[in-house]
Amino acid sequence: MTTITDTYIAAWNEADPQRRRALVAETWTADGIAEMIGAAQGQFPGHRFELAFGPDAHHDVVRFAWRLVDGDGGAVAAGTDFATVAEDGRFRAVTGFLEGFPGAGPGT
Repeated sequence: MTTITDTYIAAWNEADPQRRRALVAETWTADGIAEMIGAAQGQFPGHRFELAFGPDAHHDVVRFAWRLVDGDGGAVAAGTDFATVAEDGRFRAVTGFLEGFPGAGPGT
């Protein structure tokens, strides 16, 4: 679970589309999310995703938290993802929860 989670976070940070597709292919089943990652990178240029904690696994489900940081390392967003892992060791599905933004009140 550690390897797949680390590679998943690396895919979110990979700017090169071909390398990103390769990382997604390592971690996702055929209907993966390379396009969504590219869109997020376009919306937050110069930012990186970091693993905040985890992975914490139970059978084929893994939970981990992440944060989106700017060039100075300051967190601009954070979230927790729950993923189902396929028999071949790649993510089959991920459900993510945005934890909020720095300075935002509860529930925002």
